[in-house]
Amino acid sequence: MAIESSVIFFPCGDIARTRDFYERVCGLRVGQVQGGGQSLILDSGYGYIGFVQYGDGRPMPTGEYSPCISFNCRDEADVDARYADVLAAGAEPIAAPARHPVFPVYSCFFRDPDGYKVEFQKILSE
Repeated sequence: MAIESSVIFFPCGDIARTRDFYERVCGLRVGQVQGGGQSLILDSGYGYIGFVQYGDGRPMPTGEYSPCISFNCRDEADVDARYADVLAAGAEPIAAPARHPVFPVYSCFFRDPDGYKVEFQKILSE
């Protein structure tokens, strides 16, 4: 048995709004739509992330302790460009591009429409 890929699913409040954000702002491609449009799998080219609009009122793990959805960039300039694009699209910034004080990473953070923490990063050599 071989694992071909993986998808991590997150609940969302509005699947159309989530799709627009991750396609338009983050540059991901739609890999698959399921469940009559209630489930969405997005393809970064190097991995998958999924969102489901359950409609049952379940809470989303957002805010200060939100999981971090992280996308790896080609270089620091790409992180800067992504941050500018995200700001222009009206996303809520959390942190401007900077080197992390502990980890060998240059990154920026913002919130998606449901409040999930999203990061664009370049992993640096130590």
